Amino acid sequence: MSDKEFDLIVIGGGPGGYVAAIRAAQLEMKVLLIDDRQDEDGKPAPGGTCLNVGCVPSKALLDSSKHYHHIEHDYAAHGISVDGLQMDVGTMIDRKRKVIKQLNGGLMQLFKANKIEFANGRGKLLAGREVEVSPNDGEGYTAKGKQVILAAGSVPFTIPNVEIDGEHVVDNVGALEFGEVPERLGVIGAGVIGLEMGSVWKRLGAEVILFEAMEELLPVVDPDMSRAAAREFKKQGLDIRLGTKVSGAELADGKVRVSFVEKGEEKTETFDKLLVAVGRKAASEGLLAEDCGVELTERGQVKVDQDCRTTADGVWAIGDLVRGPMLAHKASEEGVAVVETIAGQHGHINLDHVPWVIYTDPEIAWVGKTEKQLKEDGVDYKAGSFPFAATGRGLAMGEAAGHVKILADAETDRILGAQIIGPTASEMIAELVVAMEFAGASEDLARIVHAHPTLSEAIHEAALAVDKRAIHKAN
Repeated sequence: MSDKEFDLIVIGGGPGGYVAAIRAAQLEMKVLLIDDRQDEDGKPAPGGTCLNVGCVPSKALLDSSKHYHHIEHDYAAHGISVDGLQMDVGTMIDRKRKVIKQLNGGLMQLFKANKIEFANGRGKLLAGREVEVSPNDGEGYTAKGKQVILAAGSVPFTIPNVEIDGEHVVDNVGALEFGEVPERLGVIGAGVIGLEMGSVWKRLGAEVILFEAMEELLPVVDPDMSRAAAREFKKQGLDIRLGTKVSGAELADGKVRVSFVEKGEEKTETFDKLLVAVGRKAASEGLLAEDCGVELTERGQVKVDQDCRTTADGVWAIGDLVRGPMLAHKASEEGVAVVETIAGQHGHINLDHVPWVIYTDPEIAWVGKTEKQLKEDGVDYKAGSFPFAATGRGLAMGEAAGHVKILADAETDRILGAQIIGPTASEMIAELVVAMEFAGASEDLARIVHAHPTLSEAIHEAALAVDKRAIHKAN
């Protein structure tokens, strides 16, 4: 017999779980939300990896380091000169912590305002939608849910012969907490985390080398985008070594000696710090009792249908635990969709229209299909692109690098995909997402009046370029 009963139990308080809990409370469900994360003071720290050690803190450091870099390298062109420029890393880290703590507190207030019962501890799904709750403080108990949502998120991958010690060899958590700028920083993996964290510490003065096993940079975007990104990263001094496989790392005399194979040749490099950023996997370990009825895939993800139903009746799973992109906003919208489906509404999320963003400088954002994918699928398409260097706003801002690219069906003109590399790409991609979600055509964007001078004019011109009628560049 369960100690407590709820309309909905959510295991995991990240951007998928807490959003699901709040939406359920809005729909007048009795909700229990379970999350075990605590801050350095032992207080609950909901928000998951994203808020605490991922999306939000990395953006705080990216913002701080970008300000420093611009003052050091770019402001002279504006007539601004600064003498005695210094970076207080401790203050930067404290600011990041304050941002996190404020958001943690804001979530706890939202839980209270929505009358959500919150348990700071571990949750494990048992048979019959019962959940074993193991609080960080206090005695454990069992709760019963009419419905259960699994939203436990993900954890970093590790690689053989590279042991993370949290000080010299770190994952994304450790890279957010360096007490000083390392002279030399090695990064295993030139994906989103590697590029973002490598950019932070490079801007502040570290020599940064990224080891990427793939033969190409960012294969998830079109080659013209990855080439443009590679050019900009090279200008910034990031040393990205493609087709390079790390075979091991050893600690000696306070330094990390990394062994790797590059172009068939065995080599070594020595670093003050080494960041392992080779991806993430579903945090399914310890989440499920053997008889709970939930099946896992070969990759350790929770098996779900298109509506996020698991193989156990009344049990759902969302976010990084399941198929699809490991993105906070995808998890949030899945949480909303599941809760609305439970409530008898028409919950829905289109995974084909989920935008991706890398918050480097310039930013990189994309949605939908790439040219490579369209060619592989045999789709006849048209493409239009436009550079920020041809926009008045981009030049005036000193942000001329990059371009916008739009892909449309050759017959219907429906937008099939879009990619942006450049300033505020993370914000501008939303216009393309909206257009695609409403089955918009490139002609629709071409006919919409965009304010002048703005960066968004590059989207307008790229849409015009699909039909070879861009105004401010030769077609």
